[in-house]
Amino acid sequence: MKPHNRPLARLGAAALLASGAFTAVGTPAHAAGSAADLSVTAVVGTKVAEGTRIKTAYAKVTNNGPGTPSSLVVKADTSKVDHYGEVAFFPAAGGCSGEGADKPVLWTCVVPEEQIPGPGETVELPIVMIKRVPDVDEPYSAPVTLTVESPDDTNPDNNSATAQIEISKESGVDLGVVVPDVKEQLAFDDVLKEDPPTGPLNPGDATTVLAFVENQGDRIADGLDLKIALPKGVTFDDSIQVKECEYAADLRSADCRAGLLQLAPREGVFGAFPVKVAAGVEAPVSLAGGAVTVSARGELPATEANLARKRSALPSFLHRPGGSRAAQAGDVDPTDNRDDFAVVVTGGGEGGGDDEGPLPVTGAQTGLVVGVGGAVLVAGVAMFLVARRRRVVLVTPGDEKPTA
Repeated sequence: MKPHNRPLARLGAAALLASGAFTAVGTPAHAAGSAADLSVTAVVGTKVAEGTRIKTAYAKVTNNGPGTPSSLVVKADTSKVDHYGEVAFFPAAGGCSGEGADKPVLWTCVVPEEQIPGPGETVELPIVMIKRVPDVDEPYSAPVTLTVESPDDTNPDNNSATAQIEISKESGVDLGVVVPDVKEQLAFDDVLKEDPPTGPLNPGDATTVLAFVENQGDRIADGLDLKIALPKGVTFDDSIQVKECEYAADLRSADCRAGLLQLAPREGVFGAFPVKVAAGVEAPVSLAGGAVTVSARGELPATEANLARKRSALPSFLHRPGGSRAAQAGDVDPTDNRDDFAVVVTGGGEGGGDDEGPLPVTGAQTGLVVGVGGAVLVAGVAMFLVARRRRVVLVTPGDEKPTA
């Protein structure tokens, strides 16, 4: 990141990148051949709290295998968003262009080759919603449709998904979580290093699951709970169990509590959870079925007094990105409170593998892939720093400015 962009890096990927904690390098592991089954599995996070001006949603595109497509285009049909004077809706990724005379009706995004998901992998296309006016008279809702296109796709029946964008009059906490696929060895003790050593993930190796949590609502989240489920063939590392987590007997799920943590609107933290791949996993393979779910215990009004005395205690499994501010509650938009992830094992190994039919991959995985998304409003200009499972892309939609 260029030095003059560092003040913008307050949340999400921006803050993590600015802190120098992670680097995205190398090339993805792709299976031989290009025939694939691509699907839009979900569009989440499309409801905006009353006091929130800007929010990032995600369209999740999954490759069900068996190969990696040679090209991928994602289209967003926004023709039904007729209140364009009040709300803007557009993908925030490189290679996107809009069509329409008076307002955008169709966005077309060409996914860079290095971001195309391999077998068993998911890529998330960030979508930004901006309220162009501070207040709306009444709630507003409109459908948007996301479609993927590839000459190598073998099943067109699952290529589209429609979601309702909602500009609500509801106030509250709005937590979201982003969890990248795990593709590298990353030691738990190295998570905060500027240039952590990494390597291919083999059967029997230890690594770390990373999860970024952000509050995109207009009230303070008072206490935070995380539930983590691991894929079959992966367990929590019993030599580095964190004291705030309660583990299941099989070490494949955990409940982690951050009762003293308070997350203000637009504030985020990231979690690190040490795990191990079973020595008997048959590689190469993509082990699906991991998930992280977040919830708030309570909420507080985001008043100046509450923000001034906001508690900042962090449990051992959570960290604040560089540059950010220091009983379950309702959530304005619960659709983005959970994110699934896979553990991609690329080394060789012996054993019976996963009887639930994981997808094979080939090739050496050399990059540390860290993905989180954030949307930041600074001096009236929306800057979007987006990284998800592939690399970091900086986007500056200069013509999309909310009304001051």
